[in-house]
Amino acid sequence: MPQIIVLPHEELCPKGVLFNVEPGISLCDALLQHDVEIEHACEKSCACTTCHVILREGFNSLKQAEELEEDMLDKAWGLEPNSRLSCQAMVGDKDLVVEIPKYTINMAKEK
Repeated sequence: MPQIIVLPHEELCPKGVLFNVEPGISLCDALLQHDVEIEHACEKSCACTTCHVILREGFNSLKQAEELEEDMLDKAWGLEPNSRLSCQAMVGDKDLVVEIPKYTINMAKEK
């Protein structure tokens, strides 16, 4: 069973979190099921970028992003080569290390 490590995020999980999930679940659903309240403004329909995550480990274990996801990712804040929309990324059989960006297109806060 793959393990997901979520790196600390100031608001969503200040201490980070670690949990196991069954393969085949979307990363967004896995996060939500484990009390990481990641934004998903379009209700997981690949119509926004609020669930954008950066995979620090395990990126290549995920199926390749489809064209619609790639197009949406172009609009994400802080895009990196290993970025995915968590609503579209299905957990495979490898462990993942996930970073949730500080900002989304809906949430830009100053200190």
